[in-house]
Amino acid sequence: MLDMDFIAERPDAVKRAIETKGIELDLDRLLALHGEVKAALVKVEQLRHDRNVLSKETGKASPDQRGELIAKSKAVGEQLRELEPALREQQEQLDTLLLLVPNIPGADEPVGFGEEANVELRRWGDAPRFSFEPRDHVDLLEQHGWAEFERAARLAGSRTYALKGAAALLEFALWRMAIDHLVARGFTLVGVPALAREAAFVGTGHFPAGREDVYQVEEGLYLSGTAEVGLNYLHSGEILAAGDLPVQYCGFSPCFRREAGAAGRDVRGLLRVHQFFKVEQYVMCRADEQESARWFDTILANAEALVRALELPYRVIRLCTGEMGMGKVRAWDIECWLPSQQRFLETHTVSELYDWQARRAGLRYRDEDGKVRHAYTLNNTAIATPRILAPFLETHQREDGSISVPAALRPYLGGSEVLPG
Repeated sequence: MLDMDFIAERPDAVKRAIETKGIELDLDRLLALHGEVKAALVKVEQLRHDRNVLSKETGKASPDQRGELIAKSKAVGEQLRELEPALREQQEQLDTLLLLVPNIPGADEPVGFGEEANVELRRWGDAPRFSFEPRDHVDLLEQHGWAEFERAARLAGSRTYALKGAAALLEFALWRMAIDHLVARGFTLVGVPALAREAAFVGTGHFPAGREDVYQVEEGLYLSGTAEVGLNYLHSGEILAAGDLPVQYCGFSPCFRREAGAAGRDVRGLLRVHQFFKVEQYVMCRADEQESARWFDTILANAEALVRALELPYRVIRLCTGEMGMGKVRAWDIECWLPSQQRFLETHTVSELYDWQARRAGLRYRDEDGKVRHAYTLNNTAIATPRILAPFLETHQREDGSISVPAALRPYLGGSEVLPG
């Protein structure tokens, strides 16, 4: 969330963020409620002060004065019993509205809504040209018996899958390759629970918006759709030392999404499923925009290096304000080429949030001057499976249906240069 003082001091900037991100929020109502809470709080604090003074005076008063002071104290108590519940209700309303305030997008980020407003930054690699009729990833998997779709659907419903044999080994190889890549660059591997409490989802900004895409297991406990939820909440409520930063986590977890409202979009095969796995980059750094920008470049470069090592043609997209998400200062996508659909498919998103998540999750540190500050956070997908398998299998297929293995991945597949055809 944004700091309330910041909102009050820069309402025009916040209103523009609300408009350009397409958020339904009445900022004027929020500001008015803030004023009401401040006024009520002043009155309540004055009454509490008066009650304390009367209490002290009563203890020192003579018997004939004590009765009058007790009566005054009771009258003050009655006023507080009327005002305090109303103040709590107003504060809860204000807190609820604050969770809906979007972050201010970067000045250089494109303004607009929809994919057509996104801006392509660069491309790497050439789309493959086949001398034969290429198959899509579902046909390739079924040709080799590497996946169960119909049987998995009988087991768990639509948008489920079961990988087998070489495809399952390939998935494990991709995880390990991504993990080794990040650990070698100073990231600490963390296997986080897929389960998280509601506060953790609020901390990342997935709640209250986005609740419809999350599976609820029981009251107050949910299945997360990214390791970011767990990583972002690990240090909630703590005050780290300046020397503890930056925190660099390589998170791994199973992930779950209901995909509510996504009917008709990428429903075939492995593109949009309910259960998947992610190796996630997460950084918590000092509250410094230049340092945050350096980490943004770093984790983007890490993801690009992995995609290049997998020899997948891709492009980098700068997301427009209406596509980047409410908490982000900026968000850029890596999109890999999907031959069967002759289009780029989003496979990675790098996000920069400044202190928006830290304020929600209570992520703080004490700087060199002893001042307690909210940290800045960033995150990025290193590898998400099975989604990445679609462009991988389709790009590296050979005429007989076998799959070429890029050199960088071979050590994780026993040195094999090809998955069996």
